[in-house]
Amino acid sequence: MEARAIQRGVRQSARKMRLVIDLIRGCAVPEADAILRFSKKRAARQIHKVLKSAVANAQQAAQRDNTPFDADALHVSYAVVNEGQTLKRFTAAAMGRGTPILKRTSHVEIRVAGVEAPVARTPAAKPAAVKAEAKAEQKPRAKAKKKAPAKKKKSTKKASK
Repeated sequence: MEARAIQRGVRQSARKMRLVIDLIRGCAVPEADAILRFSKKRAARQIHKVLKSAVANAQQAAQRDNTPFDADALHVSYAVVNEGQTLKRFTAAAMGRGTPILKRTSHVEIRVAGVEAPVARTPAAKPAAVKAEAKAEQKPRAKAKKKAPAKKKKSTKKASK
């Protein structure tokens, strides 16, 4: 089971938010929750909201499918911060000029997934072993003959004295 949550237009630069999102990528949800709750970065609050929303979406999906749900068994399978729209403003500068101010925004996307039990494989489901057996049973191919390199023409220049 996988669920996702996206928050668009967060008023913080993507570069600053990526520092925090890198901390939780691949972690279990309770561990990621603790990291975000006690982080001193401003971006942690927005990312924590998105993580809670993704867990709530997973819970709703489990309820809809009538399957058991355990939030502690989820982990952050995908977490990314992309750049959003940049708000362009100007401020006064010397000699009547204007200096641009770029107010950057970002989009946060988090996907959580449950840890599934590994599926038992049958011997027929091993494609590598089947390929190896088929290759061993094939008769050897005839080797292609290599072409001899073209002979160089002798130059007909006369030696001058």
